[in-house]
Amino acid sequence: MRILRKNWLLITVMALLGVLGGGALAAASTPAYTASTRLYVSVRAQEGAASTDLNQGTSFARQAISTYVDVVNSPLVLERAGRELEPQMSAAELTPLVSASSPANTVLLEVSVTDTSAQRAADIANAVGESFARVVAEDLEKPSGGPSLIVVKTIAPASVPGAPSAPRVPLMLAIGLAVGLAIGVGVAVIRTTLDTKVRTAEQIETITRRPYLGGIFADPDAQKRPLVVHADPRSPRSEAFRRLRTNLQFVGLGDVGRSFVVTSSGPSEGKSYVAANLAIALSETGARVALVDADLRRPRVADYLGVEGNAGLTDLLIGRAEIADVLQPWGTKSLTVLPSGSIPPNPAEMLGSDAMRAIVEHLERSFDYVIIDAPPVLLVADATVLSAVAGVLFVAAAGRVRKTDLAAALRALEAVNASTLGVVGQMLPMRGAGGGSYGKYAYYSDHEPVVEPAAEGSSGRHNRIP
Repeated sequence: MRILRKNWLLITVMALLGVLGGGALAAASTPAYTASTRLYVSVRAQEGAASTDLNQGTSFARQAISTYVDVVNSPLVLERAGRELEPQMSAAELTPLVSASSPANTVLLEVSVTDTSAQRAADIANAVGESFARVVAEDLEKPSGGPSLIVVKTIAPASVPGAPSAPRVPLMLAIGLAVGLAIGVGVAVIRTTLDTKVRTAEQIETITRRPYLGGIFADPDAQKRPLVVHADPRSPRSEAFRRLRTNLQFVGLGDVGRSFVVTSSGPSEGKSYVAANLAIALSETGARVALVDADLRRPRVADYLGVEGNAGLTDLLIGRAEIADVLQPWGTKSLTVLPSGSIPPNPAEMLGSDAMRAIVEHLERSFDYVIIDAPPVLLVADATVLSAVAGVLFVAAAGRVRKTDLAAALRALEAVNASTLGVVGQMLPMRGAGGGSYGKYAYYSDHEPVVEPAAEGSSGRHNRIP
């Protein structure tokens, strides 16, 4: 049923195309008319015959009927019938038009003719019936010097049909519908089977087997307006981040404190987007939040929040700055940002150093929450290294991450005994299975933003350490 719901549009389109195809085929078909004549076959009664003789004669007629069905379509019968028609027709021309049948346990013979002309169909049926009766009487069942033993009488001559017997439009439309549905369902099943990417929240839960902390719906303006919790606090996406905030506060944090490494399987899954908005949502409660950009390969936090990014985490790690010198408040004093600083040549070694652990421990003592934006798991080892100092909040983007990559990333975290606190679905469809629906309305909240953007003129430039 999930496959049908997910592919309902495809199946509907294929069904409509099937109906249209059936209708087009019916419209292109030449109408055909069927006319039938009914014959009665009996044994000629002899004068003074007893009842037993009559019964035997009837039984003989019934037995002969099965043979007569084939005789009707014989050249002998059709040649004579063709000569009676105007214009005349040959046996070869009549053969595909004529058929004969006999109801079970009767002495009735029905001759049917199908032709593109209603009048010609009736004429041929009557001519074949008369020709058959003569052939039986004169050639097949006539003893030498006496009358025929079998009598064939026409009891229902063929009449001109008023409506075509083919094409049967309702049947062809029904067949087209059935074929279209079958093709649509087949394509849907094949497409779902061959689809290697995660598409729904249910798939994310099934593959990860981790607590599902919440889902963020796809945002076409994420690149232009990444801080949706601040820019549009009453939007469904902002409310989704607040639900994520609430769920995150209830997960077991005893072993990892309140530090979170936000990562994903691969690039372009929106992990930095999730980290920044989650940090803002947490700061709205009045909690002291530190947002650390530990993606030392493709840093995004400084650009998203509009803060100076030239000095930051890398300067702390190499001992070139003090932590108080590189922490930058954002908006109110509840949120503090630690940019990545300059891009180093050895990010994994720096993030796995004792200095990094000391920085995280210092931040944990000074803040209620520490959100660390880390690189993707499968590209580099940075995230797995960081998982030793904080719990992992794993981001899985629908339509971006492959099922195999998602499973492989979680296995990589398991291999280093990382504490994966839960999974966040990202870029979920606004409608459809696992995506819910916010298409008709948005959830309106009395909540007002408590954070303000950084001062204008700040930049997020990053330079490589020589």
